Amino acid sequence: MTAVGDDKLYHQYEAINLHRRGPAATIELNRPDRMNAWSDRLSLDLLTAIGEVAGDPQVRAVLITGAGRAFSSGADLKEGASRAGDGKFDPYQVLTERYHPIITGIRFMPKPVVAAVNGAAAGIGASLALACDLVVAAESAYFSLAFVNIGLVPDGGSSLLVPSRIGFARAAELAMLGERLPARDALDWGLINRVWPDEEFTANADALLGRLAAGPTRSYAGTKRQLNRWLYTQMEEQLEFEAGIQREMAGSADFAEGLASFTEKRSPHFTGA
Repeated sequence: MTAVGDDKLYHQYEAINLHRRGPAATIELNRPDRMNAWSDRLSLDLLTAIGEVAGDPQVRAVLITGAGRAFSSGADLKEGASRAGDGKFDPYQVLTERYHPIITGIRFMPKPVVAAVNGAAAGIGASLALACDLVVAAESAYFSLAFVNIGLVPDGGSSLLVPSRIGFARAAELAMLGERLPARDALDWGLINRVWPDEEFTANADALLGRLAAGPTRSYAGTKRQLNRWLYTQMEEQLEFEAGIQREMAGSADFAEGLASFTEKRSPHFTGA
């Protein structure tokens, strides 16, 4: 998805496109051949782009979306498998140095941020979407806390962002079963805000971004401060806790099997070890 109208490519990073239309900015994840999976390059570019729009007083509203047929399929497991094979994979370092500043940068940015989810929002892709203030989706989109499918646990703030939206029971279901939640069901559950038919999605998301960019920016910032104080005062502690548990999981036999099964395109055989 890319915004319509007189949108202009403001900055092109290697794995991110930053579009501007007056006070409205669109950050587009741009690895469509990999369903916008998070590589090292994408995470670094996204962190830079988030900082750029957050620090620009001319930007009054931000939309995050994905190029091609997905919002983001999650972490790039091919890159992860390569690192694990080299003994260089440290999820704690990746999470704390790259992912966490993105999530907190969105949550504490003093302007509204919309996630426009086209296609898959899985793993850290789901975390990214749910860190935003409003989440809208195409009818064909879906959400998945797919971490469990390779023997990991939710990260990127999902263990806080999901239950704060839909409660314990449904958060546990998403996290433990790792199943896809279609956009319409996500709306019914209260996980997201709007769902539109695919053919109307881009225009409607673009209109919402324009509305927010023309709105009372300081009011939006004040509302975010209120919601953050009520719901997310312990976000940094929870992110740190997640990263510690993820480091434990990355050393497990089940994670090794999860990665191997992904690489070999077969079902995993977990042993609980």
